[in-house]
Amino acid sequence: MNQEKRLNALRGATRCMNEEQDIILQVSALYDELLLKNNLQEMDIVSLLFSMTRDLDAKNPAAALRQSGRASDTALFTVQEAEVPGGLERVIRVLIHCYLEENAVPCHVYRNGAEVLRPDRAAR
Repeated sequence: MNQEKRLNALRGATRCMNEEQDIILQVSALYDELLLKNNLQEMDIVSLLFSMTRDLDAKNPAAALRQSGRASDTALFTVQEAEVPGGLERVIRVLIHCYLEENAVPCHVYRNGAEVLRPDRAAR
């Protein structure tokens, strides 16, 4: 049965150490969990937008995702997170534009200490 799909935006965030290997590990884990929890196939992803806090500079998260063998045909982009007093440090956020089944309820993922950013979303 061919169900209709609708454009959605999935959000997620993770904290990591400012080390190349940890950024690759955490970005990959965040991406994999978003795909799993949303029953999402890479072919249904339109684009990914990453942001990272100023204190992370060991690896670009878009490059980290590509290096992990994921999202090879997807548009990726990274920006620096706006710096605000008291903001959580060592955070990478992602916004995934994708097609999900018409009745799907998007599941956002906050992990590895980033749950404090959106406790209302992290518990789902």
